[in-house]
Order: sequence, then structure tokens, then C-alpha cells
Amino acid sequence: MTKKNTVNFESSLKKLEEIVSKLEDGDISLEDSVKSFEEGIGLVKECQKQLSDAELKVKKLLESGDTVDLDS
Repeated sequence: MTKKNTVNFESSLKKLEEIVSKLEDGDISLEDSVKSFEEGIGLVKECQKQLSDAELKVKKLLESGDTVDLDS
């Protein structure tokens, strides 16, 4: 995983936590809640994809014992 992906994952996770906190507070309108929820779903999907990609790379490393280019 490249540094860019790590930063992207970390920043996405932080933004997702902020959205959850905002929704839990309940101090926003229904329209803003729906928009925030929609944004959160997108962030969750992106984070899941990045985690799946990382898991696949780790499995390849463990199975082959060879080096795998983690920056690809």
C-alpha cells in the first residue's frame, strides 16, 4: 500500500468518524443528515475496498513467500 493510500484511508476514516458524531448529535436538519449519511456510505465503501486490496496483497505475500510490489 502506498503512502497515498494510507493517508487517504486514514483521512477517510477520520471524516467518517466526524460524520457519525454529527449524526449522533442530531443537531442537523433531515436534509443534511441524509447528505451526510450518503457521504458516509461512500467513505465506507472506499475504506472497505482499500482494506480488501491490502488483505489480498498480504495473502499473496504469505502464500508465495515472494516479494510483492505493495506500491501497485
